[in-house]
Amino acid sequence: MKKYTLLAALCLVSLLFIQAGINLNQPDNYAAQTVPNYINQDNTPPFNMLGDKGATLGRVLFYDKNLSLTGTVACASCHKQEFGFGDTAQLSDGHTGGKTGRHSMRLINSRFAQEVRFFWDERATSLEDQTTRPIQDHIEMGYSGSNGDPDLDSLMKKMATLPYYPALFTYVFGDATITETRMQQALAQFVRSIQSFDSKYDAGRAQVNTDADFFPNFSTAENAGKAIFLAPPNQGGAGCQGCHRAPEFDIAPNTQNNGVIHVAGTVDDVDLTNTRSPSLRDLFNPQGQLNGPLMHNGEFSTIEEVIEHYNSVPNDVRNTNLDPRLRGPGGVGTQQLNLGPNQKAFLAAFLKTLSGNNVYTDPKWSDPFEPDGSLNLSLVGLDKFETAKTPATQVYPNPFSQNLNIHNEAGIRSYRLLNMDGKLIQESTLAVSMDQTIFCTNLRPGIYWLILELGDGRKETIKILNAELLR
Repeated sequence: MKKYTLLAALCLVSLLFIQAGINLNQPDNYAAQTVPNYINQDNTPPFNMLGDKGATLGRVLFYDKNLSLTGTVACASCHKQEFGFGDTAQLSDGHTGGKTGRHSMRLINSRFAQEVRFFWDERATSLEDQTTRPIQDHIEMGYSGSNGDPDLDSLMKKMATLPYYPALFTYVFGDATITETRMQQALAQFVRSIQSFDSKYDAGRAQVNTDADFFPNFSTAENAGKAIFLAPPNQGGAGCQGCHRAPEFDIAPNTQNNGVIHVAGTVDDVDLTNTRSPSLRDLFNPQGQLNGPLMHNGEFSTIEEVIEHYNSVPNDVRNTNLDPRLRGPGGVGTQQLNLGPNQKAFLAAFLKTLSGNNVYTDPKWSDPFEPDGSLNLSLVGLDKFETAKTPATQVYPNPFSQNLNIHNEAGIRSYRLLNMDGKLIQESTLAVSMDQTIFCTNLRPGIYWLILELGDGRKETIKILNAELLR
């Protein structure tokens, strides 16, 4: 069980959490990050706009191994910050050691794309849809509801017993109810917040009007590689821009497969459904090393192998779904670019300019859990608010479960209990100098307002948290 520490016995107004570097009173900036003015694509849906609170909850969900059946893996186990939120393994390990069916896709700049579907085969209709599917996969995280596995409802009940989720869901949504939709919204907000725009390419692009312009900060080789990337094959280029469009370097919608058709780890098995790719940004880390093998099956371990694949696309008769842009002239055969060694080297040099630095170390995208797996929550802020007009008035415990006590020596005449929408839940008058217990067994977990009317007519409004499921 994770640790849940109350640093103050009387926290009557503020719901201010600090947990392993997360200050929920002043959350990290996720929603208002700087995005270059030349970036135009954004797949954020209007029903789930990026917010600091939602992304903060998403960060906890993303790193929490409790979301796997055996408590051994999290989303971050396959999507590691230090590797561009990808994996250096060809196939990632699931919660019992089984292997995933495809290589884990890098997540950087997932938001900045026209394509809204996710996974290599685009089976998820949105990022929201994608986020909880690995949790419900028998191999990956185990809450599949099949093969003897418990289902997602079982996980959500488990989450409700953990100390931090009722408080965090209340912080984001106003009450502690945990649903798949809320999990999806928070996870998607966190993933969409992961951005990288501090690359050498971005420094150059900011100085010119178009991608085709000469970048003053580029070397001769890098500018030559950029020209090869942008130009179509019939103009001496590699045609990369046709599918991986600058300046986002996202994948064009309705793209078909790229000629890499083998199932991971096999020689003869074929899979023609892989039509999506991550952004080409941050293929390399700041040290110039690949952030993991490339393609859906992790087939290529160097950028040179990738370039050679597109230089001479295999003509496999089994591939009935090859993207038309990778066919030969007139749709006959496959693409044969005949790039020379220098052209290939220039193209590789350009692709390395697309990597940034900050995304690999920024704390707001890092693991909020302690090394021992604990997540410490604290309630602070009593110095900023009056909790009572006299020391003789006490409302306790807060957070509360089942019952809330009012110790009355200050002449409190009545109380009213309202939910966050202002709806009256219950009210009562109090006998002078008599304590009162408010029975709250039927209240849903969440935040409430307690309004106390004092004998002299003054009123005190106290924010309280029903944390029944924190017990």
